[in-house]
Amino acid sequence: MASSIEHRTINVNGINIHVAIKGPENAPVILFIHGFPQLWYSWRHQIEALSSLGYRAVAPDLRGYGDTDAPAEVTSYTVLHVVGDLIGLLDVVAPNQESVFVVGHDWGALMAWHLALFRPDRVKALVNLSVLFNPRNPSRKVIATLKAVYGDDYYIIRFQEPGEIEAEFAEIGTEKVLKEFLTYRTPAPLFLPKGQGFNGKPLDTPVVLPSWLSEEDVKYYTSKYEQKGFTGGLNYYRNLDRNWELTAPWTGAQIKVPVKFIVGDQDLTYNSLGAKDHIDKGGFKRDVPFLHDLVVMEGVGHFINEEKPEEISKHIYDFFQKL
Repeated sequence: MASSIEHRTINVNGINIHVAIKGPENAPVILFIHGFPQLWYSWRHQIEALSSLGYRAVAPDLRGYGDTDAPAEVTSYTVLHVVGDLIGLLDVVAPNQESVFVVGHDWGALMAWHLALFRPDRVKALVNLSVLFNPRNPSRKVIATLKAVYGDDYYIIRFQEPGEIEAEFAEIGTEKVLKEFLTYRTPAPLFLPKGQGFNGKPLDTPVVLPSWLSEEDVKYYTSKYEQKGFTGGLNYYRNLDRNWELTAPWTGAQIKVPVKFIVGDQDLTYNSLGAKDHIDKGGFKRDVPFLHDLVVMEGVGHFINEEKPEEISKHIYDFFQKL
């Protein structure tokens, strides 16, 4: 499948970015933005589907991931850096398109929200998966809030100290860590107690792959993470407070592009951080006034675009076709 996809390295914003591209040269671009611990590869099904339907699919490895450069400084992974990368990438791959369609998942969704927030002129419409737009709370820093609510074993808190979780992941083994993440489908917050497995399971608990994730898929992810390490991806989490500081000028700003949002009801993001309340009590619609569709998929976990590839591709196509 992946052999017909073109792979390019493009120098933008001071780094080399690896990008997978497929589809007619002058077709409308869809920018696919992956999350953690993933790569461009997590969009492999959507790249095939949407390129065959007349779109040009563009899926980068974000900074710190895969075959894209990984700057050494933790501070080089803020939302401003990543959105800067994406704007630079669009200037090269879609120079004649004033705005493009965007699809994001997990951290990619968070970056897509900020791309729409900072540069709505460049986003024709947005399909975001899994992670809601959470407006900046001017009175509460992120890490202290998460620590107060979930404690020291909460995965985001465990990711904060550079090198610490990387050493633990090295002991467990890259492949096992990736399998644990990619098969996680507990509809609750994730905890990583030191010296134990996910949510305190014994470390030697075998991982059974679901039908949508093959050993070949895991091997691809593993080869790239063994080469690059987890640090780049983890550095996104280490900038949550820095992002809070940097995005102060956008306090109270809304997402002013057409949006479709899709989440699985078994997704940890839907079952923590007050996500359901935010949706049900109207906060999400207030912050995203051009929300056209909100889809909650029953029995589906976090890695929704891989678990339900055909349905997600259809949701993307149906929404973008209307626009």
